[in-house]
Amino acid sequence: MHLIKVDPRALKENPDRLRQTKSTPQADALLLATIKAVGIVQPPVITPEIGGGNGYVINAGHRRVKQAIAAGLEEIDVLVDEAANDNGAMRSMVTNIAFEPMNPVDQWRAIERLVALGWTEEAIGVALALPVRQIKKLRLLANVLPAMLDHMAKGDMPNEQQLRTIAAASLDEQKEVWKKHKPSKGDPQVSWWSVAQGLQKTRMFARHASFGDDLAQAYGIQWVEDLFAPADEDSRYTTNVEGFLGAQQEWMTANLPKKGVIAETTNWGEVKLPPKAERVYGKPTKSDCTAMYLDREGRVQSVHYRMPEAKKPKGGKDAGGADNAPDDVGDVSKPRPDVTRKGVEMIGDYRTDALREALGRAPIEDDALMALLILAFAGQNVSVTTGSGGVYYGHRRLAKNAAVLFDADGKLAFDMDTLRVAARTMLVDVFSCRENATNSGIVARIAGEMIGADAFLPNMGTEDFLSCLSRPALEGSCNDTPVLPRQRVKDTRAALVEHYKEGHFVHPSALFAPDPAKLSDWLSSRAATADEDEADEDIADIGEGGFEEDAEAFREAAE
Repeated sequence: MHLIKVDPRALKENPDRLRQTKSTPQADALLLATIKAVGIVQPPVITPEIGGGNGYVINAGHRRVKQAIAAGLEEIDVLVDEAANDNGAMRSMVTNIAFEPMNPVDQWRAIERLVALGWTEEAIGVALALPVRQIKKLRLLANVLPAMLDHMAKGDMPNEQQLRTIAAASLDEQKEVWKKHKPSKGDPQVSWWSVAQGLQKTRMFARHASFGDDLAQAYGIQWVEDLFAPADEDSRYTTNVEGFLGAQQEWMTANLPKKGVIAETTNWGEVKLPPKAERVYGKPTKSDCTAMYLDREGRVQSVHYRMPEAKKPKGGKDAGGADNAPDDVGDVSKPRPDVTRKGVEMIGDYRTDALREALGRAPIEDDALMALLILAFAGQNVSVTTGSGGVYYGHRRLAKNAAVLFDADGKLAFDMDTLRVAARTMLVDVFSCRENATNSGIVARIAGEMIGADAFLPNMGTEDFLSCLSRPALEGSCNDTPVLPRQRVKDTRAALVEHYKEGHFVHPSALFAPDPAKLSDWLSSRAATADEDEADEDIADIGEGGFEEDAEAFREAAE
């Protein structure tokens, strides 16, 4: 190693330098002031460029060189050292560790860089006096999402437990969670608890498994080692909870004792014994039974119990000649279902998507389409406040209208007359113009106008209704009649009642035709709602191109 003078601007940055995290502006300003006052106290270390170059690469002292250039120095003293095979990566790491504790993010990246340069984990452990397990742990942390690492390098670090959870998740999972919880200008602090909570997965440990490698392979279980756990314990785990529990269940079935059952557990993790069973806490006898179950951590546990003795028949003789010990073990718990609850939910999603696709694309006859519309009203997710007496009915009330469309074998079988009656009955239960919670709104008015319901309105020329009219309205009702308005309102009303006693009077406000302005407002509001819902996933499930494209597809399917 020898000392020379060089122009700091001619020195090249080392791509394998250890400290990647930028220093603070205050630290750079202090170093610049020191160099301007007394110069560079400790010369930077440089090495000859390898790979055919004839320049020099900075091995140590990048900040000193940078601030010397900022100070305007033409030449600085540097120490020339021999070039290393790894471009000085290990030497730089050891030097920085000796000077000052490294930023954790830089340490993780340095380990990865050494491995990329050909260093083995064992060699790195020997050089840094660290166990190989610690090196593997640091390498795992180096795989944290780069955006998270950059933020951690600023000093906002999660605790060890949170870091363990984050490092164990895949990069895709980390990316999705980071989108929701990444810092903003208004809140630069990251809620690492929320990040870890979003990546938390239930773990089932290999040390709790009673089954062997054959069942593990059959259920697709792959063990992953927890590098953060104590080194003296089996830390292998899997997040395949369903597979783990299934393998445990199969092992219990294959290893069940002669007088044993597989029991379920309560919400608090306690075993459910058969009715009237008495648990045995001491040493069990040959006549006692065994209940095997899985605790909250998925471990196979067993308890002993005994059933009460069977009652002897009248006369005091044992008809079967059996001993006093009961042979039954009680009611056996239900077997594990073929499809788990999660699987049932997935099937529900698949069916819904397929049903919507078929309703939009498959050809459907008109009579079948009418029958399906009736069935839709009978669904258990439909509730209608019917106008029949103003009583609230749910899908049970509406289901009676659809039941007539089925035959004795539970198949849809109907003629057009039955279908028409079912459709009319369903519409009777659904449509209402009452001024209470059953009101269907303007759509009922439109339906009434369409089918000519005005002709079915009763005679409104009665004392009860006419008493609800104001004087101008009552006198206006005298138009086109021989009745003349009287001085007193009650006399005019009595005359109209007498006139329409044998006739038929319908007040104009009772006609079904809706007000054009209100109808226009209703149509405009529905169109605005449709525009807002274009991005809604429920509507997007039917088609990707909006209402017009969906309608065109439906027309093609109908043809």
